[in-house]
Amino acid sequence: MAETLDLSLFVRHHEGTAHMDLAVEGVGCAACIRKIEGGLKRIPGVVEARLNFTNRRLAVDWREDELAAADVIAALEDIGYQAHPFEPERAEAEEAQHMRWLVKCLAVAGFAAMNVMLLSVSVWSGNLDMSQETRDFFHWLSAMIALPAAAYAGRPFFQSAWRAIKARALNMDVPISLGVIAALGMSLVETAGHAHHAYFDSAMMLLFFLLCGRTLDHAMRRKTRAVAGNLAALKADFAHRFEAGEVVRVPAAALRSGDRLLLRPGDRVPADGVVLSGTSEIDDSLVTGETARRAAVAGAAIHAGSVNFSGTLTMRVTAAGTGTLIDEVERLLEKAVTAKSRYVRLADRAARLYAPMVHATAALTLVGWLAAGASAHDAIVTAIAVLIITCPCALALAIPAVQVVASGALFRAGVILNAGDAIERLAEIDTVIFDKTGTLTLPEPRVDNAAKLPPDLLERAARLALSSRHPLAAAVAREARARIPCEGAIEEAGQGVRAMIDGAEARLGKPAFCGIPDEAQDASGVSTIAFSHAGRAVTLTVQQKTRPDAAGTVAALRARGLDLLILSGDRPAAVAPIAAHLGIADWRGGLNPAEKIAAIEALKAKGRRILMVGDGLNDAPALAAAHVSLSPISAADITQAHADAVFLGERLAPVLDAVTIAADARRLMQQNLWLAAIYNAVAVPVAILGYATPLIAAAAMSGSSILVTLNALRVGVRKGSSAEPAGALATAGAP
Repeated sequence: MAETLDLSLFVRHHEGTAHMDLAVEGVGCAACIRKIEGGLKRIPGVVEARLNFTNRRLAVDWREDELAAADVIAALEDIGYQAHPFEPERAEAEEAQHMRWLVKCLAVAGFAAMNVMLLSVSVWSGNLDMSQETRDFFHWLSAMIALPAAAYAGRPFFQSAWRAIKARALNMDVPISLGVIAALGMSLVETAGHAHHAYFDSAMMLLFFLLCGRTLDHAMRRKTRAVAGNLAALKADFAHRFEAGEVVRVPAAALRSGDRLLLRPGDRVPADGVVLSGTSEIDDSLVTGETARRAAVAGAAIHAGSVNFSGTLTMRVTAAGTGTLIDEVERLLEKAVTAKSRYVRLADRAARLYAPMVHATAALTLVGWLAAGASAHDAIVTAIAVLIITCPCALALAIPAVQVVASGALFRAGVILNAGDAIERLAEIDTVIFDKTGTLTLPEPRVDNAAKLPPDLLERAARLALSSRHPLAAAVAREARARIPCEGAIEEAGQGVRAMIDGAEARLGKPAFCGIPDEAQDASGVSTIAFSHAGRAVTLTVQQKTRPDAAGTVAALRARGLDLLILSGDRPAAVAPIAAHLGIADWRGGLNPAEKIAAIEALKAKGRRILMVGDGLNDAPALAAAHVSLSPISAADITQAHADAVFLGERLAPVLDAVTIAADARRLMQQNLWLAAIYNAVAVPVAILGYATPLIAAAAMSGSSILVTLNALRVGVRKGSSAEPAGALATAGAP
């Protein structure tokens, strides 16, 4: 009896169409995107197919009356790819397993290459006085090491090449596999024929270099895989629901629209809803980017992922499950990431024509020599020399070698890459968009007038602030030299905190609570908090300050010819003074995630290539939609996961360093591709004419690899941004 595959659990239905996310195995290069998407779209009934190259996740939509989910998976198998329903936990486990496999292959290739190279050096150095039997022994010993090592370490390339051949296509792994197999095969033939030379060392060094690049690329891709877990962390696991006059703790997944919930101070809001009763303050910063805590009173809308801060609330659920703001952010993220994954890297573009050219050249060489009357042995040896000398080692190393060196230069500048192709995309930008809160400004608010206050009062206020959970008190607490909270402190919700200090009552909180005239937060985002003790009182102003070098960095970016914008979820009144201080005329405030994406898409439609710099959850879809993105290390986890790079510290200079180093790296990538092309233009005719033996071909191939590697080491030699704007950064003021 035939077994039926039931995938209904993984299929979502909507108005006659079905949707399913699949994890696809064997996706190795950008050519796979065209092959998979094009192959599926040619099938009647398939509406859309979108492959995310970063996480190998395929989203497929089809008409339910024409296809079933099992038909989609069967179609993928016909194209040459295995697929299964996408499950985040399983995907992460498979990625980790694949990474371990690549590292093992790299270790085996490195060990074998090192030992075979030592044997080869012994043969070369002893050629004049070494006996035939000793030389053969060394060659056979090399074969015993190289053959099993290549069979194991070469599997990432061999398997990919075999899948491409079965699908009647070519990719970069086909000529790589043929080159390795040809070098090993010729070495065996020459060893059996008692020849002076064998090429086991060249084959193993080729595998080692290529595995270095592939392992690095895979490691960078893994950094972007934590999306589901990060989003889940923003969703409350449980909620307190009113049932028959009682409060019952239920899983958040069980909530439905209309449910009445109890929110205690410190609770994360489990679903979108409306406040029914109670008064509190809501922290929306992670969700919307709004810096100021907003008052939550009856009738106020609140979103899942926000935090109830000070009071107890009763709320009614208006959207739960997949209808919340967080889920909308997730949908925007997936759409944006899928669109960006279509970017074709420089090496992929160069490789499109390279593979068929290599095969055609070797085949024509074989036919030409046979037609010219050469023996089969000589024709085969010459064709293999051509295949070895054109093996795309230099091309395969041209980009990864620069990436490795550039990654080190960026790390020294405080930038950590999440995506292997981020360097190329950074070099292409013409526009920089900044978020305000936590990006242009420091992530935490500071006491702006601390230097003007009596030191003894500031220290007492800071110690008292250590006893409060209020965000303004947290800003004051950062000024404390001694991190010792006051004993017996009492916090009055919505008012402030009080305690006895040196026999007199001290109060920190609202001005009226401290006995001085009230001063409300002004429109620019400056907040006031008062402190009184023993008849003395001061007012502390708290605001988010711009990063210390923001003005200088912005000026240096503008000097590079880049257009600058600010897109913020914060209030326009809070964005305006920051934009004015930094001299950025084009800015918008009060934007939600969809509006940020719309603004970016409008610019992209005009041909702009955008660098987005942001830190909040509301910035994550915009980061994914931009051509390339950066995020500070203080950003939300989900935002860091979707940024192409993360920068460290309180300074904004790493953004400028990233742009400068990337431009230098792309120039060297292009130079390496040209070096590889020039090498082939010179070496291939020599090999075709029979002047290059396989040994010379192997040496030339290794030489070209060393050349592109040495050229890659020039990344970061010139001090770009770090040296040039130093004066500007040092003199830049900050509000």
